Amino acid sequence: MLRKKTRWPSRRIILDTAGTGPLVSTAGSEPGSAKIITEGEEAMAIEALRQTELAGWKVRRGKVRDIYDLGDELLIVATDRLSAFDCVLPSPIPHKGRVLTLLSRFWFHYFADRCRHHLIAVVDRDVPQGFEPIADQIRGRSMRCRKTEVVPIECVARGYLAGSGWKEYQQRGTVCGIQLPPGLRQCDPLPEPIFTPATKAETGHDENISFEEACRIAGRETMTELRDKTLTLYRDAARYAKGRGIVLADTKFEFGRTPDGILLIDEVLTPDSSRFWPADRYEPGRDQESYDKQFVRNYLQALCDRGEWDKTDPAPSLPQDVIQATSGRYIEAYERITGEHFET
Repeated sequence: MLRKKTRWPSRRIILDTAGTGPLVSTAGSEPGSAKIITEGEEAMAIEALRQTELAGWKVRRGKVRDIYDLGDELLIVATDRLSAFDCVLPSPIPHKGRVLTLLSRFWFHYFADRCRHHLIAVVDRDVPQGFEPIADQIRGRSMRCRKTEVVPIECVARGYLAGSGWKEYQQRGTVCGIQLPPGLRQCDPLPEPIFTPATKAETGHDENISFEEACRIAGRETMTELRDKTLTLYRDAARYAKGRGIVLADTKFEFGRTPDGILLIDEVLTPDSSRFWPADRYEPGRDQESYDKQFVRNYLQALCDRGEWDKTDPAPSLPQDVIQATSGRYIEAYERITGEHFET
């Protein structure tokens, strides 16, 4: 049977792979940025944003996001940083932050009548007062959000046997301590989606924990509500994705408390928080092609297998072909899920 070939966007990417500044200089370029050149557009340079800097404003940096406290709100800026194996890589991925932001907006709106969320607006035109000096950097990749008290639990829903779940199943027949039927293959669908909470880490690796341990941390009533919300949202999103030709293998959600109740927060169903597989290439019993950063993980794992890296900082730079393919996969994920063209 012939398989439909996925067409990744054709771009030649010129980046400072050492992570020290732009290789291609243009007037007005900002510190901490890198450049890409699109074939056929000789004079055009598009910045890959590594981080934001704004005098007079304190910024809290996560693995990918820069977060500013606006008083009653938060400004959450999705940069083009990429993390793998608990390390932030020196090579940013062009367009990645915009994909994460716009795809999250799509899902927040999609779930709006079923689950309240923290998104006020994506910063498209008007930037918050005081952010005019970096307006061009943050437009299209920033969200104004309600403040919440973050529940310190990653709420993970798994519908397929992949990743760390597959490794544990091979050893013990379980995933995060949940017993599964014998004889399942890598990437097989599970009999029913399962909820596997994890601790939430700003740096380092999230640690899988039992539901009982999550209840001890966040409270049983809260965790029961979050478990039910997580599985409901996952099933709904998986049905939608199937109609778009995508298998949603697993995903993680985050939630926050407010006086008015619990809100869905952070990013939602992006390539950074989910495993998306092309349905027309899905075949159990092997690793799947994906729209997430697994492509980068595979490249880095090959370095480890050859003894060229040990999964500690500093992480290696990515070659241009890996950067290009990864950027293309993020863009393809956005277009396949939303049905909209991604403007580069």
